[in-house]
Amino acid sequence: MPRWYADQQAPANEAVVRVNGLSIAGPDGRLLLENGGLELRTGRVVALTGPSGCGKTTLLRAVTGVLPPGARRASGDIDVLGHDPFALPDVKLRELRRHRLAYVGQDPGSGLNPRMKVRRLLAEVAADRSPEALTALLDEVRLPTDGDLADRRPGALSGGQQRRVALARALARHPAVLLLDEPTAGLDPHLRDEIGELLRHLAERHHIAVALSCHDADLVSRLADEVVELRPGTATRPARVPTPRAASLQPAAPSPLLTATGLTAAFTHRGRRIPALHGIDFTLPTGGSLGLVGASGSGKTTLMRTVVGLHRATGGTVTLQGSELPASATRRTREQRRAIQLIPQNPLGTLNPSRTIGSAIRRPLALHDRTPRAQRDERVLELLEQVGLTVDFASRYPHELSGGQRQRASIARALAAEPDILVCDEVTSALDAETAESVMDLLDELRTRRDLALVLISHDLRLVADRTDTLLVLSDGHVVEHGATPDLFSRPAHPATAALLGATVPAD
Repeated sequence: MPRWYADQQAPANEAVVRVNGLSIAGPDGRLLLENGGLELRTGRVVALTGPSGCGKTTLLRAVTGVLPPGARRASGDIDVLGHDPFALPDVKLRELRRHRLAYVGQDPGSGLNPRMKVRRLLAEVAADRSPEALTALLDEVRLPTDGDLADRRPGALSGGQQRRVALARALARHPAVLLLDEPTAGLDPHLRDEIGELLRHLAERHHIAVALSCHDADLVSRLADEVVELRPGTATRPARVPTPRAASLQPAAPSPLLTATGLTAAFTHRGRRIPALHGIDFTLPTGGSLGLVGASGSGKTTLMRTVVGLHRATGGTVTLQGSELPASATRRTREQRRAIQLIPQNPLGTLNPSRTIGSAIRRPLALHDRTPRAQRDERVLELLEQVGLTVDFASRYPHELSGGQRQRASIARALAAEPDILVCDEVTSALDAETAESVMDLLDELRTRRDLALVLISHDLRLVADRTDTLLVLSDGHVVEHGATPDLFSRPAHPATAALLGATVPAD
């Protein structure tokens, strides 16, 4: 890649963003950010840390001059490349954001036009639209340039690939300041480290000032030149439900609940079918827990979307309690849809922006009639408290919540249906460590009390090792290993598993 902004980039280590004592108040007067401070310098990486809801996203977006609807600056000063973004006319603010600032949100996939191919998504915003420059962008964010990825649409990309495409779009504008909200959430450890190295490379080589929010303490310690820890004025402590690990309470002979046999799926590109899953077999018993791991793009999310009925299988069968399920969710009965609930990786795209969180949770209560009408409001508040949200969140809208809070609301909505199987796609990636532990304790307690079966898709291998009974390892749409979680962690037999664990395959 060429050196960017050769004629106007700020000198190395020069302060380009200064935020002092910034407080942001919501429409109801509640502080979304209290006394926030930040200084960004060219060539350096600053990490924002703190519990979910402390204002990390609000601070990053404030640098771009964007606040939640109805929010206002209550106090404090902000200077971005010599400008106060809140005082700039709209035209000047758009110009600043278009040419000097780049922001990549926590749910980057939701910002990619699903009808546009990757090549066009990059060209739409690129300062240099030549094929060579677009290829260099893909290479810069560690995406393959020797296949058909540039000609795919977002729906044919994994979550990690969507995240890197969004990062490439941000870099295509040659920014002076790069702001990222949880840029490594949902990525496997190897890719997470690659993205971390990439951000350091961008800061140092291109003299970009980089700020990111992050819950990964290990990555922060290795990546950041400076750490800014934010704390909410009044910390919300999640409800914790101490419980023994459900794995130790498994029945001796659990009955099969969900079975996939010879499951195949594909994406269509230019009229050509591209296989994505190849003959997947697995069984999930009642009350059991299955960990699904693999590198980004290995097919984990596609597999579970196929099981849930959101991606049509091209072959094989999925059975629930011995009854074969239709391939499409629209052809399944209401009871079949209730039985399998998916918590997606990016909850913002699945929470209706026009409905309050309370309304979103109340809807499955009414749809599946699991709670008497007179008790539904009380049940909504109970579900919120179970996932560590206070009762006042019932009246808030999705845009008023942080990424971690939206994730917890999405979990509460799924639990409202009282499912038999809960599919969690990177369900803790946007949560701080304490909240993540609390949510997993809750799911363990439900497994014990209600025989809830759990599918856990995660790149957090410690979480998978601690919370699952069996493990399914995917690589390029194939199952390469399947067995008891402790056995595969202690003695991986396939190179793909060993690569994930940082281990070696034992010699025969």
